[in-house]
Amino acid sequence: MSGVTIYQVAKAAGVSPSTVSNLLNGRHGKMLPETRQRVESAIKQLGYRPNRAARQLRTGRTKMIGLIVPSVANPFWGTFARQLEAAALAEGFYVLLCNSERDPVRERGYMEELWADGIRGVVLCSSLPTLDHVRPLVEQGLNLVAFDRTAQPGDPDGVVNISTDNFLGTQLSTRHLLELGHERIAFVAGSIGSVNRSERYRGFRDALEAAGIPDDQITAWSGDATSTFDDRDAAELGRVASKELLEGPNPPTAIVAINDICALGVCAGVRDCGLEVGSGVSVVGFDDIMLAQMAMPGLTTVRQPVSAMAEAAFATLRGRIDNEAAGGHSMLHRPELIVRESSGPRP
Repeated sequence: MSGVTIYQVAKAAGVSPSTVSNLLNGRHGKMLPETRQRVESAIKQLGYRPNRAARQLRTGRTKMIGLIVPSVANPFWGTFARQLEAAALAEGFYVLLCNSERDPVRERGYMEELWADGIRGVVLCSSLPTLDHVRPLVEQGLNLVAFDRTAQPGDPDGVVNISTDNFLGTQLSTRHLLELGHERIAFVAGSIGSVNRSERYRGFRDALEAAGIPDDQITAWSGDATSTFDDRDAAELGRVASKELLEGPNPPTAIVAINDICALGVCAGVRDCGLEVGSGVSVVGFDDIMLAQMAMPGLTTVRQPVSAMAEAAFATLRGRIDNEAAGGHSMLHRPELIVRESSGPRP
């Protein structure tokens, strides 16, 4: 936050503090043009930024929270944002949306700006293993709900983690494929660098190991060293991965994708190889976005209870902002396997 005060601006412009206040609040109808220009020049030269928190206390204007998602290029995050906004609006709050691409520097920059603008509550959805990059803001008093992430060692005090049970989700989907007779099952994710993705991979492996599948038959496609977990590239990543797997030795008969967008790309790659999704190669996603049921064939996937999680995220954040709750903890919601036509018996 800028340390420049309204009094410093007034001194630099040669006017009274009330004149600067009038300009900042749009009351400049009777202000001489040269006076207005001097004040605006002083504001720009000094880098003054109005304290919106103080202004909000004076005016009683609408409250606001921040929401930082990886990217609304993935419809799951657009749906979550809409659900969180609905819960917030019902209580008189507004939501300011930011896309971080899971870049810690970008996340910290957004949160610093939100804090400087008087916003005291943020829902952070990147699921990164560490929150050290935002620790100073949390220690200053920023209320933080980490979404799609379970608590990790070293998390700042007071952070609340809200997530679906990602481990159970891929356990369910992998067991479903095993029950259909599949044994050569691949996992496609790109980078597994976030907490939610590592939990999904762990659930996948656990189901296969429990079924007695030997370790050398467990395939996880993560691309090359440059592969990321950018939601913008998930569909193309899935397409490339499935083609590589199906054109390689000992191809899988089923593929578990890290999310639905990746799974839809996997389906495209299956078709590129001249195979049918469902009857030739089974594909399972995660999230149950709207496109999953509209795909041809319909996509078998793991449904996250988005509405319940969004309501819990807002209610938790609201309680922290109103000083009604304290202490960090985790909330884990149960996922549900939704079976559609993209998964079938082993050919």
